[in-house]
Amino acid sequence: DGNGIGDFYYAPPSGFLAVCTSNLPAPVAAIDPAQGGSPQDYFNTVLWTGNDADDRSISGVGFQPDWVWLKARNHTYNHYVLDSVRGDDAILFPNLDSNAEDTTDDTGFDSFDSDGFTISQVNGWEINDNAKTYVAWNWKAGTAFSNDASATGVGSIDSSGSVNTDVGFSIIKWTAVASSATQTMAHGLGAVPKMIIMKNRERAVDWAVYHESLGNTHGMSLNTNAASSDDSGWWNDTTPTSAVFTTGNGNGFRTGGVAEDYIAYCFANVDGYSKFGSYEGNGNADGPMVYTGFRPAFVILVKTAGENWHMKDNKTSPFNVMRQVLDPNRNGAEVADANTDLDFVSNGFKMRASHATQNGDGSTYIYMAFAEQPFKYANAR
Repeated sequence: DGNGIGDFYYAPPSGFLAVCTSNLPAPVAAIDPAQGGSPQDYFNTVLWTGNDADDRSISGVGFQPDWVWLKARNHTYNHYVLDSVRGDDAILFPNLDSNAEDTTDDTGFDSFDSDGFTISQVNGWEINDNAKTYVAWNWKAGTAFSNDASATGVGSIDSSGSVNTDVGFSIIKWTAVASSATQTMAHGLGAVPKMIIMKNRERAVDWAVYHESLGNTHGMSLNTNAASSDDSGWWNDTTPTSAVFTTGNGNGFRTGGVAEDYIAYCFANVDGYSKFGSYEGNGNADGPMVYTGFRPAFVILVKTAGENWHMKDNKTSPFNVMRQVLDPNRNGAEVADANTDLDFVSNGFKMRASHATQNGDGSTYIYMAFAEQPFKYANAR
């Protein structure tokens, strides 16, 4: 072929290439194993069993995480979210709208470490409770970011945080300007965010989710099973750009007349590492195959018309069919739910159940996915 690959009886047509992994495009250097990279350098899942110990090191992440989302698997404890931008003493709860950020001095999360994090057992927090099993999903940002809006002319309000442009991830904080009904903040990605997860840190209001597949007029709440809604209060009907995103005056962004602190987790598509898209269900156990361009390590999905959110990962479900599931919007324990069956394959994931929760006929679902291995190097499970 045009790349000198193959042994063809007849010359292949110009512009066509042999079907082989050598002809697949290489992912960005940061995640390309051939160039010393790996998706596990930026996202990884770890499991542990609690032992009631103090100052316990949870290692094996492979990097110092900037965003940690953890959950007890066999007990009805809340989901906990921590990040390096807010600090290791500030916890948010994805399954709750009844809680602002908790900055109790001793939450049991002690520090972000070079290969994971350190935790202690503290009554009321239970992140290392004896005999309880746990999972933590970890992301790396790592580069400090700050934007003075008045000096740069980017956005209407100052923002700061941590960013990794190689893998399209940033953690951004800002304080709303009380005199403005809408806010526009720099996100630092240098690419258009496809998904943004945001929370008012100071009040008990819903989490807000922007997703490109919903458009700039709609949003969803991470902590509920409610359908997406059409309301300018989400994003002021404004699509994010490669520089900024905009929030409206509602749905957790009561910015008009209120100066409060916010946090946002921003994501851009990166070939071979992350994908934020949608699919349509067919109501059949031989469900749709969702192409991501990599073998997934982690997927969150939800029906846009309203259902529980679902989380799947390659550590709690190491083999296909994947039946174990946790719901971000609920504190329930991990269950083996056949209605959520799916497979992780070398270039995406495939539905294996017909239930409306994730494969209703004609229903639309949005998802976020992160890679275990880019397609060029991936094998089937």
